[in-house]
Amino acid sequence: MTRKTTMIRYILRRLLLAVLTLFVLSVVCYGLFYAIPTDPAAVSCSKQCTPQNLAGARHKLELDIPIQCQYLRFVKGLVTERHYANMTGPKDFIGCPSVGAATPESYNCAAPCLGYSFARDTGVNDLIGPKLPVTVSLTLYAAILWILMGVGAGIVSALKPRSLMDRVVMVLALAGVSLPTFFTGLTIQKFVVDQGYWPIRPDYFSPFSQPWFFLQAMFLPAFVLAIANAAIYARLTRANMLETLNEDYIRTARAKGLRERRVVVKHALRAALTPLVTIAGLDIGALLGGAIITEKVFNIQGLGFLIVDAVNNLDFPVITAVTLLAAAFIVFLNLIVDLLYGVIDPKVRLS
Repeated sequence: MTRKTTMIRYILRRLLLAVLTLFVLSVVCYGLFYAIPTDPAAVSCSKQCTPQNLAGARHKLELDIPIQCQYLRFVKGLVTERHYANMTGPKDFIGCPSVGAATPESYNCAAPCLGYSFARDTGVNDLIGPKLPVTVSLTLYAAILWILMGVGAGIVSALKPRSLMDRVVMVLALAGVSLPTFFTGLTIQKFVVDQGYWPIRPDYFSPFSQPWFFLQAMFLPAFVLAIANAAIYARLTRANMLETLNEDYIRTARAKGLRERRVVVKHALRAALTPLVTIAGLDIGALLGGAIITEKVFNIQGLGFLIVDAVNNLDFPVITAVTLLAAAFIVFLNLIVDLLYGVIDPKVRLS
């Protein structure tokens, strides 16, 4: 079997596993949604809700059909257009009524349809759409900062072990890991933003159309997110680099007369980065699901802000959609990480 064939089979296995993981998560999220003893129709109905209004709300939210039909409609809506409150025609073999064409009375949701927010009387796509770019850009900004700070500090510390620089870096890393994100964010908010040392712009600026305003407006939130992760990456980079620099092939490379920079960057750092890539995929994927605390502290209208409001309003479709979206990010990034292993470290082979 050639290496190319092995790689193709490996990618297909990972894709199949990713799809299976998302399927299981969707079933669990949907099951938890209906296990909570709260009627979504009652939440969407007014306080003066009559039995007739409640029945109409249940029909609008498609809560008057079996749960398996609701789940199948949700999954189908991810790939095709979905029409709410328009169940017509005979039932199929599992008891699900057929879906009619779009009507002025029905809510029409384009694919991928993530559901309908009964608390806000609008589609989940319309709620997540404006928030997603904000969280994605903030996460990537923070990831660049913590990788540069953490890996750079770890390398400097590893090249001069037990020196004053090493001790200072490790003390700062320990402090960064120990401080909660909300404490760091509130401290910076009070002593930097409130004192006027760094302006905070309330509006979101695209990094593509207005890069300077984006870098300025998002720096402090991204820095708060980066502090804790940078501390972890510094400690891991230092430990991995110290272990790798004592390997026999590193001593052989030095004995051959290679430049120290080439030995450190091409041989030692490349091998030391493999475990960091793994946790980077998990960290970035988790933040893409919503940096809840940081977005709340700095009043950033991202997915984290949206999920907090959804929890407060018992808006379960939004909670389910954001949860599945975060899971999809993590699964996708884990797939990318697995494929990058062979590129970063030649010793890694596909089994």
